[in-house]
Amino acid sequence: MIPKIILGKGARATRRLIGYLYGPGSANEHTDPHLVASWNGFAPDPGRSPHRNPKQVEDQLAVQLDQPVKMLGDKAPTTTVWHCPVRAAPEAPILTDAQWADIARRIVAAAGIAPEGDEEACRWVAVRHADDHIHIAATLVRQDGRRPCRDHDIRAVQREARKIEADLGLRRLNPGDGTAAKRPTSKEHFKAKRQGQDTTSREILRMRVRRAVAAASTETEFFALLEATGVTARPKVGPSGDVLGYSVALPGDLNQHGEPVWFSGSTLAGDLSLPKIRHRLTDTGPEPVAARPTDPWHHATAATERIPDHLTHSDGHVAQGQLVALGGALDLLPLTAPATARSELERAAALFERATRSRITADADSTRALRRSIQTILRTPTATGDGTGLAMLLDAALIAVAFAMHWHRKHQHTQQEAAAQQTLVHLQTAYAHVAVPVLNDLARRTPGIQTKHRYARHLQQTAPEHAERILQDPAWDALATVLADAETAGHNPTSLLNQALDQRTLDDARNPARALTWRIHRLGQRHTPGPRAQAAMARSTTRRPTTTTHPPAATPAAVQQPPHTRRR
Repeated sequence: MIPKIILGKGARATRRLIGYLYGPGSANEHTDPHLVASWNGFAPDPGRSPHRNPKQVEDQLAVQLDQPVKMLGDKAPTTTVWHCPVRAAPEAPILTDAQWADIARRIVAAAGIAPEGDEEACRWVAVRHADDHIHIAATLVRQDGRRPCRDHDIRAVQREARKIEADLGLRRLNPGDGTAAKRPTSKEHFKAKRQGQDTTSREILRMRVRRAVAAASTETEFFALLEATGVTARPKVGPSGDVLGYSVALPGDLNQHGEPVWFSGSTLAGDLSLPKIRHRLTDTGPEPVAARPTDPWHHATAATERIPDHLTHSDGHVAQGQLVALGGALDLLPLTAPATARSELERAAALFERATRSRITADADSTRALRRSIQTILRTPTATGDGTGLAMLLDAALIAVAFAMHWHRKHQHTQQEAAAQQTLVHLQTAYAHVAVPVLNDLARRTPGIQTKHRYARHLQQTAPEHAERILQDPAWDALATVLADAETAGHNPTSLLNQALDQRTLDDARNPARALTWRIHRLGQRHTPGPRAQAAMARSTTRRPTTTTHPPAATPAAVQQPPHTRRR
């Protein structure tokens, strides 16, 4: 159950609201509007007055609601209207008028508008014009002329909504911490529907701004990227000439006056205000130029693989910074993905956005490697490759998101935990679209039977506890191929297996051969060790230690168990 408080001001604010509630709605969505409850139990109801002109009854109702306000004359407050739509979840059963009336009384009592038993409280009405929600309209002057005590009414109403859900057996929403981005209004949804869009302008702009932030290195580049993606940006300039903020609009998105509909960055999301963006760009400045160019996919994968360790061992500020960086990577990955996986990755990024924000301040100093490597992938046309890099990165991202879910659970961030869990489902689907063609291509050039038998013996010696599962995995042929490629490049296959198995346990891996394939592919493309180093590694891998660690698998069935630390 979702309550949302909206305040109104102006001499005719009450009349305008009553007219809207009893009108057809912006998309003719209002059906049978009528009162279900009021401050005195017998307020005039324009929806149930068949022998009178409905407009006259609306006028009468507005006058009665406004009477305490008018009595104050010039001393009346500027803000006079308290409007609270209360909506049930889509799957909730249809509630009766009596149930909605009880809900309305509990909401106005919790908000301080009309405490139970207070006969001098504010005047209010609850109007129902759809099966799934009501609108509560109140005026913000008590009948004794005083102002209502409604301190922290938003939080109080949310707490009462959770109690109502429990009492009525409705689906209980996760309590928030005030860091969620603002939801699109019903008007925005109806407008998008009229225009044939599945997504509102607010949501489209939020994603494009997030992508621009993730891809930019400077503030100038941020605004240039916005313009390049079709977003009109308008800076807010102070008296000193300094840019203090910005607003964005989509071309063609106009209001009733034919003017662009502008959204400031802070109204899209709290972390998209210009000061927050500047802070993020400063904290994630450029990395030193490497002496030898390396594959950006490998860099991004290595940085993503470090996220679980940060979430397990680092303080909350560093962990929060890692989540912000992971969210930025997910925002940009759809731009590098094949069409078959793009929609799933976009959905995963949109969901994980909620998991990137909490009350903990993010320390982004340790996130530069991931941010810069993703930017390099975007800016280097040849970096997209054959899909191997993306599959490898998604494999690491699945584990990172699973750890993010458990980190949020540990900190009792229920909305963020749910968002991370939902993200996993879409990432799994995207991973399958990307990984399967790559694995099939690798399997087609699998080495001969004798070489595969030799690798199988290496595997049984190196990881006897996992050998049977790996050899029976459909991706075994692909794993044999990358081992053969690495051996051709001068690597010792036993050493590589040992290193790959030490990166993370396979106990909870859904497809152990797939996981090893990506690790060995990355290890095999590193600088080939010399003869002495190969001999030393061969001696050190004759017997592997048996102690393993158990992080969560990135599967819907396994992510419910708390993660353990990883040995790297």
